[in-house]
Amino acid sequence: MSSLPSLVLLVIFLACAAAIWGAGIKLSDTTDVLSERLHLGSALGGVVLLAIATNLPELAITASAALAHQLDVAVGNILGGIAAQTVVLVILDAAGVRPRKPLTYLAASLTLLLEGALVVALLLVVVASTQLPKDLIAARLTPGAVLIAVLWGVGLFLVRKAGQGLPWHEGGAAPDSQQQPQGHSQTTKEGTATKQGQRTGTVATVFVVAAVVTLVAGVLIERSGEELFGRWGMSGVLFGATVLAAATSLPEISTGLTSTRMGDYKLAVSDIFGGNAFLPVLFLVATVLSGSSVLPDAHRSDIYLTALGGLLTVAYMTGLVFRPRKQYARMGPDSIAVLVLYVLGIVGLALVSD
Repeated sequence: MSSLPSLVLLVIFLACAAAIWGAGIKLSDTTDVLSERLHLGSALGGVVLLAIATNLPELAITASAALAHQLDVAVGNILGGIAAQTVVLVILDAAGVRPRKPLTYLAASLTLLLEGALVVALLLVVVASTQLPKDLIAARLTPGAVLIAVLWGVGLFLVRKAGQGLPWHEGGAAPDSQQQPQGHSQTTKEGTATKQGQRTGTVATVFVVAAVVTLVAGVLIERSGEELFGRWGMSGVLFGATVLAAATSLPEISTGLTSTRMGDYKLAVSDIFGGNAFLPVLFLVATVLSGSSVLPDAHRSDIYLTALGGLLTVAYMTGLVFRPRKQYARMGPDSIAVLVLYVLGIVGLALVSD
């Protein structure tokens, strides 16, 4: 990539972003259909499949950066991706909600609060793991990375258990919220695919092709973008936390808009929280592939991004509790707060020195 002109690099970057957007839509649709037909919707398998599918760009970038030992890009992409994907909820609130009410008012439930709490808990483990000794590694594994993966699995189990019912009024769902059950849009997509005569084998083939396109585009967008924006004076961590994180959040935007327009507001929020909970698990991937202690080598800017991601998540958790009714510029007060905090956070990130 270093020998290519900047204009060519820009074309590659934009083309890969478009490919990630298109493949992300196909991944979302086929994942929903496969989850319904394989009866994964109410099992952990469906959640894992969806989390992996929507985060394939981040997975590809993390793997590529780890193999190249460009750990600052990998870490910045993971932690910056959590903050950027949380901001996707601002876009869904402003553009994807039909009723004149904030997204958190329509989606409020205790299960979503648990999902948000899982994200915050994982980020706290990330911070704690950065303080461990660098030489605390065996068989290409570190305690922090393993604990994150274990905590993610336990958290998913508890969230799915909560989704089956809680000992609260309305089963943990807020009154006057989304009337149809969470995930009804997945059933609708499967019904449409059946009417169109799409066989399970065909759907699976489309899923695999879209996954390959996403993986290849993810690697190319990271390499072309790092070279291009590096020439323009942007550091690796700032690039990974902003431009790259925004580009790899395109699948979440497309799938979230589809969910909100179909009235599945809880699924839209759940997909964002679920994807954010999965991203720290990629530290285990980065550790295994690089053979290095990724988290103990984290920079000050990485810890800063971790705090920013947790702060934005707590802001939306607060919105789920208080359920604001009014909108301003088509956004709820919580979305406005998240947008302001994110902008201030990125400005602060540029000032953080490693």
